[in-house]
Amino acid sequence: MNTKVIYFVTLTLLLFVSSMFSQEKCTLSGTVSDAKSNESIIGVNVYIPELKTGTTTNEYGFYSITIPKGNYKVQVSSLSFQTITESVNLDKNTKNNFKLFSSEEQLQEVVIRKDRKATNIKKAEMSVNKLSIATIKKMPVVLGEVDVLKSILLLPGVTNAGEGASGFNVRGGGADQNLILLDEATIFSSSHVFGFFSVFNPDAIKDLKLYKGGIPARYGGRASSVLDIYQKDGSSTGFHMNGGIGLISSRLLAEGPIVKDKGSFLIGGRASYAHLFLKFLEEQKNNAAYFYDLNTKLSYKLNPSNNLYLSGYFGRDVFSLDKSFTNTYGNSILNLRWNHLFNDKLFSNLSVIYSDYYFGLDLDLVGFKWDSGIKNYNIKYDFKNYISDKFKLNFGANSIYYDFNPGTINPTIPNSGINFDQLDKKYAFETAVYIDAEQELSKKLSLSYGLRYSMFYRLGRSSTNIYANNEPVIFNQDAQIYEKATPIGTKLYDENKVIQSYNYLEPRFAVAYELNSNQSVKASYNRMVQYLQLVSNTSSPTPLDIWTPSDNYIKPQIADQVALGYFRNLSDEMYSLEVETFYKKIQNRIDYIDGADLIANKAIEQVILNGQMRSYGLEVMFRKNEGRFTGWISYTLSKSEQQTPGRNSTEIGINNGKWYSSAYDKLHNLAVTSSYNLNKKWNFGANFILQSGQPVTYPNGQYTYEDILVPSYGLRNENRLPVYHHLDISATLTPHKNDNRNWKSEWVFSIYNLYNRKNAASMAFKQNADTGNNEALRTSIFGIVPAVSYNFKF
Repeated sequence: MNTKVIYFVTLTLLLFVSSMFSQEKCTLSGTVSDAKSNESIIGVNVYIPELKTGTTTNEYGFYSITIPKGNYKVQVSSLSFQTITESVNLDKNTKNNFKLFSSEEQLQEVVIRKDRKATNIKKAEMSVNKLSIATIKKMPVVLGEVDVLKSILLLPGVTNAGEGASGFNVRGGGADQNLILLDEATIFSSSHVFGFFSVFNPDAIKDLKLYKGGIPARYGGRASSVLDIYQKDGSSTGFHMNGGIGLISSRLLAEGPIVKDKGSFLIGGRASYAHLFLKFLEEQKNNAAYFYDLNTKLSYKLNPSNNLYLSGYFGRDVFSLDKSFTNTYGNSILNLRWNHLFNDKLFSNLSVIYSDYYFGLDLDLVGFKWDSGIKNYNIKYDFKNYISDKFKLNFGANSIYYDFNPGTINPTIPNSGINFDQLDKKYAFETAVYIDAEQELSKKLSLSYGLRYSMFYRLGRSSTNIYANNEPVIFNQDAQIYEKATPIGTKLYDENKVIQSYNYLEPRFAVAYELNSNQSVKASYNRMVQYLQLVSNTSSPTPLDIWTPSDNYIKPQIADQVALGYFRNLSDEMYSLEVETFYKKIQNRIDYIDGADLIANKAIEQVILNGQMRSYGLEVMFRKNEGRFTGWISYTLSKSEQQTPGRNSTEIGINNGKWYSSAYDKLHNLAVTSSYNLNKKWNFGANFILQSGQPVTYPNGQYTYEDILVPSYGLRNENRLPVYHHLDISATLTPHKNDNRNWKSEWVFSIYNLYNRKNAASMAFKQNADTGNNEALRTSIFGIVPAVSYNFKF
């Protein structure tokens, strides 16, 4: 009897399990694209209300979710697009491609739903900010030029060195600690005109995401953040053009099908022409300062499982003075990508990438030309496996070969007096493998965790200096200062011989606990290793700064960051609140000895020491997401410090070995941005920024040497520039005649720095020739700047 019972129970369980697996789940997958252009959309929420589960599209618009068989409503939503709801009968693995219409379109057949699920609450993703191009284009900016980089300065935890400064700083880190990617290719210099404008043409940009922490394991190579930007694919349904005419530059972009619904092209260009107005000034006739850039992309769908993309960017800045001095610099990138869908759960992307940053200087007066730059060749293969609706796995590998040219000097005239010289070129190889998982443990608890293993090799065809006690910097006990050491020899390494190698494990972890459907708490930890260093002792990178690889003297930067956050949606997601606190510590942050000479330095190790950085703070962001009036308020309270103690008890270190404010320290950072849609004709925008002044070092005394007054300085960065703030406004006029014709246009009127605040870019000190008194002179870049631009599309 017992045997029969056991047999019956076993058979019942087997039949039950068999029934579960035979009918339990099916996979719904496909792509989400723009209904008008057929362009894929990144980060779309695909949500199943009945199951309270969902997923998002990847960087190529693909989604996959595995759920029990049944009839469901599927909600598909994304910023700047109308939310749709469709019924799906899921009785087998099904492919369903969704098309979304822009919020501007008014279509009766589209069902608009406001009860979309906010994935920011449930997903184990924090310290991440996303901005749509539509939002960016509504922001008032200097000279009316829409700027991607200037827009992220309105986000919590993001600052820069002031007006006209290049780069940006994230959570107290340096501008060189940000990994900037355009279609997966590295951008080494992100600014035009020495920092006034970014290299990113807003018309060509599809998506922008900034990772300040909780960085996925697929990213590596920088210590502070990742700015991931993707270009548009181009319309495969019809030919379109759009552009704009501004005060200092104009732009034009064309896109259209190569083969309708299968292939598309995109080409866009910008050029500035403010230098042309200098020709009307007698004393400025031979001066010039302008930029131009070109964005291109080709996309082709071979079949439903294979897509090819070829994207590129080329940009140059030219600055010249009276034909005696010409500076040319810029980026070039090229990326060939192949998307392959193995099945409805496994997606892959293979990329072959070339990136080049060039800096050139022609000094006709002296008769020589200086060239420098950095090239890299990158191959990467990424996979995403949608194992179930509760578990997703990302894994892949990438390898980068670097070619650094610190400087080539060529004489340009026979009697220049300058001989040809080539600073030792440097070569390096960086490779990494990673695995990253997104897992939902329960309805309330979600995890994201991963591991990256990176390896770096400083390679030969070059020679390195050898120093006594392996110390390229020595400490002068009598003068209590650091000085350059004299090499006692050199060692020559043949081509591809390893000079120095490093390898590190970089763990990443994030967790989200859903308190209820509208609020959650999150925590994250990540380690990032940066093998490239930017040789610069300025608060803002300049085109003259040189990138150099880690070697036996310059160690990789190692950043560890933890963050804790609280996230809440209010009033049916009309409002949202994000509060985060963070602590970041960076090992091996290079510091410069007093009097360090960096330009054309053949032995940079003689003027640097390895120190450490730390930053910590609180970030608050309150958004209004819907309605005619939208925008956000962000506030950051933070501290960023640097320390370089002595290497032993007899050395004083930098700044007497004490912690001091880094060049990127901003105690207070308040930003307010808003947009008000009055009607179809008028839209208004405003920005307000208030920041603590930049840390600087002022002279605290002076002495006389041979009848010359020489200032003396105290501790580093113990002073600050005055508080920085400005208010900007804009108004966008869209004519009514747009409604009835293909040609659509708008006028954008803006005023930057409405109340004409003279923010200090720097402070200089000198002696008044008449009174003999010392004076402080404030240098400001912008006062009030009105602008108007005309945008069009057809």
